[in-house]
Amino acid sequence: MRASVDGQRDRCHRNRAGKSRAGLFIGAAVLLAEYPSNSTTAQAQSALPPVTVDAPTQPPKPTRASEQSQRRAQTAARQRSRNAAAPAAPTPSERAAAEAAAQQAAKLGYRATPSSTTLRSGASPLNTSQAVNVVPEQVLKDQLPRNIDDALINVSGITQTNTLAGSQDAVIRRGFGDNRDGSIMRNGMPLVQGRSLNPAVESVEVLKGPASLLYGIMDPGGIVNTISKRPELYQHGSVTLLGSAFSASKTGADGLLDVTGPIGDQGLAYRFIGYGVSEDYWRNFGRHREMLVAPSLAWYGQDTTVQLNYEHREFIYPFDRGTAFNPATKAPLAVPATRRLDEPFNNTWGTSDLMQASVEHRFNQDWKLYAGYSYNTETFSANQLRITGINFTTGAETRSNDGTGSSLSNVSYGTSYMSGGFWLGNMRNDVVFGGDGQYRTIYRDILIRQATPVFNVYNPVYGLIGPGTTASNSDSAQTDKLGQWSMFFQDTLHLTERFALVGGVRYMDYDQIAGRGKPFVTNTNVSQDKVLPLGGAIFKLTDQISLYASYTESLKPNSTIAPIGVVIGSNVAPEEGVSYETGVKFDLNKRISGTLALYDLDKKNVQTTVTNSANVVEIHTVGRAHSRGVELDVTGRLTDSWALIGSYGYTDARVTASEDSTLLGRKLQNVALNTASLYLVYDFGTALPGQLRLGGGARYVGDRPGDATNTFVLPSYVVADIFATYETKYGQFPVIYQFNVKNLFDTVYYPSAVNNLNVAIGDARRFSLAATVKF
Repeated sequence: MRASVDGQRDRCHRNRAGKSRAGLFIGAAVLLAEYPSNSTTAQAQSALPPVTVDAPTQPPKPTRASEQSQRRAQTAARQRSRNAAAPAAPTPSERAAAEAAAQQAAKLGYRATPSSTTLRSGASPLNTSQAVNVVPEQVLKDQLPRNIDDALINVSGITQTNTLAGSQDAVIRRGFGDNRDGSIMRNGMPLVQGRSLNPAVESVEVLKGPASLLYGIMDPGGIVNTISKRPELYQHGSVTLLGSAFSASKTGADGLLDVTGPIGDQGLAYRFIGYGVSEDYWRNFGRHREMLVAPSLAWYGQDTTVQLNYEHREFIYPFDRGTAFNPATKAPLAVPATRRLDEPFNNTWGTSDLMQASVEHRFNQDWKLYAGYSYNTETFSANQLRITGINFTTGAETRSNDGTGSSLSNVSYGTSYMSGGFWLGNMRNDVVFGGDGQYRTIYRDILIRQATPVFNVYNPVYGLIGPGTTASNSDSAQTDKLGQWSMFFQDTLHLTERFALVGGVRYMDYDQIAGRGKPFVTNTNVSQDKVLPLGGAIFKLTDQISLYASYTESLKPNSTIAPIGVVIGSNVAPEEGVSYETGVKFDLNKRISGTLALYDLDKKNVQTTVTNSANVVEIHTVGRAHSRGVELDVTGRLTDSWALIGSYGYTDARVTASEDSTLLGRKLQNVALNTASLYLVYDFGTALPGQLRLGGGARYVGDRPGDATNTFVLPSYVVADIFATYETKYGQFPVIYQFNVKNLFDTVYYPSAVNNLNVAIGDARRFSLAATVKF
């Protein structure tokens, strides 16, 4: 019976074409019956009406003609009796509840299943030629990451880079990446908002390596796709209250409402998520406040699914550039880690709005159409008191009272593609083809630059100055506009049941204008087109293990808003990445899955600046960077009680060509040679009156260069976290208590740097206690 529940494909494919959809309903009921009774959601839904499905009757044996009349009468009588006593067919809500209960055990076991939006198809990771790593929903619930950097500690080869003083997502993948590089997605569509992880996100996925075939203009490290929580067809919800403390005086509170259910009985469903947080910053001043409202609607038809989701967010963060490293001793500034070097007015505040709509229509068992549109906008302002120099002996610090006013970013994106398969002789072709268009603007209207008195970091006196007010016209109106239109095609040709070839191509047309100043001065004006190929091979050793190899390319135009001596135009070559990758993927008994990957990635036409004999800064694109490494990612259930998520990454990333001799051969900034993480969870099941789960683990990040010329090094660190959850019942309401300690040993660590005067400091130890009531 389980084989039919799992719904594994018949290799011949054609023998299943005539089966009824009733098998899906039977599967949901069987899954509900077979999973252990200690499943959290199964307990929560115990009051729901049972889902009863009659087993299919066996075909009758041939009978003699003399017996047929009597048999017909007996059969009719039995049928009338059955019809009189048969329960009503399960409603869509009841079926959805049964399916959710069946899936809950898999979630508790850290089962990692990628979204179809990441690879633009519903293909299994075993049938693809690129690595996709998943941070599942339950991992996010257990670890309570506070931003995307925090969530991605579970994925190999990822480190933090310039977060713009803690206001932007900024992650390096396989040696490459930056903030605002266009690599952060929501449901496969790009974002421009500074922070992408919030309570409306269900899981996080990373498509490693050049992803330009599916996503267009992109750095070669890969994309990060955040997956939204979706409306569900059975009524349920939860309320969570959380209290937190970095220390006795640095406290905060969060509140979360998440409710979903059907609207009528025709497949329409809603979801509403409301969230608020107000907490003290862990350093000597600052406060984080945030509000999120996220309603969504979905319609689940027989062959068509329509999704609509909206998010509105308001926020204020401390704008904290961290600490400084002494260039002589290569050590951090000798002050407490809690001491800030700026002023209490250093904050960034603003709002963001995200609207997305998608339609998926299945024509038959082979072909489906997906169309999606996304519009994301964020406005913010910031006070950005900047450290420009420190006398590490006397403590005298020079600062510039900078700021940004009326910053506006937005991206409008649409895509449509078909995915499906057909037979060419005895060979199966799984194809995806379509097109997309994007228009993105990043604009900062007012840039404040103002001198300020000297400050002493060893004997600080705060509050003697206020925010800057002097606008610099030459620095203001910073503008970067990018337009892109593309068509793409990818085919996986199954030559045999075990061996397949992958080929694809994208045609891309783009233009970009960038510059700054009032009056505006253009320094980037690019309009080009490009064809990008992809190739790969897949060999399935078994139904649970596959080998793969791939060749992929990426493209990103060279551009800058900095004043230079020449305009970057269409005669300037774009950055191009080329990657060779091979590895093994496994999905063992649908319990534990993972990827071991080896890659070699080269990026050419890297932009460098050179000052000529006339003292004019010129742009040259002769730079080259190379990254190679090994990555291992594993997630899933080891036993019925133990679950884990772990990773290891080796990343050797260096500059291999440059006209600047100080850069040649240097390691890439903020890229660690070694990273690792391991988190384990033990589920006590029914051994106690309630359900107790204990978990914890640690992440390791090795030494990293703190600047491009490798003049100082950020030291390696290990940070440990633990958590415990206990679920019980009060009356008919399940209640979950959760206790987390992040940075258990209060380690002082430095996750990234812009230069030696701008070194980020990781959060101090944080305790949190939450109570969730389900209804």
